[in-house]
Amino acid sequence: MECKLVNLSSGDVGVVQLNPLIFFVKQKLSILHDIVTWQLAKRRAGTHKTRGISDISGTTAKPYSQKRTGRARQGSLRSPQFRGGEIVFGPVVRSHAYSLNKKVRKLGLKIALSLKYFNNQIIILDSLDINVEKTSEVCKFIKNFKFSSFLMVGDYGDNLLRITRNLHHINLIKPIGLNVFDILNHECVMLTHDALKDLEERLL
Repeated sequence: MECKLVNLSSGDVGVVQLNPLIFFVKQKLSILHDIVTWQLAKRRAGTHKTRGISDISGTTAKPYSQKRTGRARQGSLRSPQFRGGEIVFGPVVRSHAYSLNKKVRKLGLKIALSLKYFNNQIIILDSLDINVEKTSEVCKFIKNFKFSSFLMVGDYGDNLLRITRNLHHINLIKPIGLNVFDILNHECVMLTHDALKDLEERLL
């Protein structure tokens, strides 16, 4: 499997071979769904909480006598049936993360990359080292590729991070952080040649 090797500033610079075990995998969208759900669950803060009876200040005394009042028996004014009382079985602070098999995660990453390759949305760059100082210069290079959003994967410098920080359609990520959610969330995935080697070591 061949793919053009391009440079952000000068266009085509050669050809690179893509491993079919990573970029030519049978599509299983159910696995992508499982992984995205797993990732979003891990992102949840889990800081939601309601007050239980021990969190509410107030008297612990029985409000009135058990019998001979003509009213329903009550044990506490902090009970859920009273205004300002506790919430029964309300949410508590917890983690929403759960485990997912490592083989499934690897397969999901291969499926996501294959999906982009089948749709001609994979671009292989020689590197992310470009001599630019302004955001407008990066925009001029990016316009040549005619996609709406880009995920750049590779070892980038602080200069490139600075000039792309306020571009909502360009995101930078290190090879070790490449994940299914970010791949699917961008129209085009740009991989550097070094990032491609890291992926092969990680997924094979």
